[in-house]
Amino acid sequence: MDTSRWRVETFASLDSTNTWVAEQARAGAAEGLVARTDFQTAGRGRLDRVWHAPADTSLLCSVLLRPAVAADALQLVVAAVALSLRDAIATLTSSRPDLKWPNDLLFGEKKVAGILAEVVATAAGPAVVVGFGVNCLSVDPSFAHATSISSATGVDVDPSTLLQEVLVELDRLRPLLDRPAGLVVLRSLYLEALITIGQTLRVTTPTGVVEGVGVGVDESGRLIVDVDGQPCSFGVGDVVHVRPQETL
Repeated sequence: MDTSRWRVETFASLDSTNTWVAEQARAGAAEGLVARTDFQTAGRGRLDRVWHAPADTSLLCSVLLRPAVAADALQLVVAAVALSLRDAIATLTSSRPDLKWPNDLLFGEKKVAGILAEVVATAAGPAVVVGFGVNCLSVDPSFAHATSISSATGVDVDPSTLLQEVLVELDRLRPLLDRPAGLVVLRSLYLEALITIGQTLRVTTPTGVVEGVGVGVDESGRLIVDVDGQPCSFGVGDVVHVRPQETL
């Protein structure tokens, strides 16, 4: 498959690939710019969490996209990247990680990858910077709930090889973001992949904590949770899959 739309810039170290790509977007960079580094000094995850990975062990990367999606449909851009990551890992290892809303890839209950998307205002219109970190060969032992591709599958995957496969998959899904019918297809693929659906969930939002059952995602990719018989949509929030003995 032709992946010539992607222009990969590789760095030995960066503060944050998302920060660097966002700066390039503001300076007029076209869609397709990709920044990859072997080490981040100020990597970020969702909700302002720190993403730390030992040098040369992970795929630390950000992609610049300029899709024709509404501002409130950012989660569907995340979905396209998450599905691309999931399928790329499966291609290289024959083991497909689970996808947890909104942005985590898991093997069992342990996180192997996370995604952070940010909208950037530019002279050419809004751009979306999608960063992802994948634990390929090892993981910081201080993160008890994390794993690596190597540990989970027994297959050592080189970060640069994984990136090439991710871009092949993203090249296939990227056109879906530009038309309504494509978004319907993407939402369907996302819904099918999410293990969050059907699970009892605890959702922590800026306004409080609710518990219910995940029942779907809406047209913008927001999570729909049945809370005491009432469907509630969440665009942001920390989601925990709750075991029966842990219910409120």
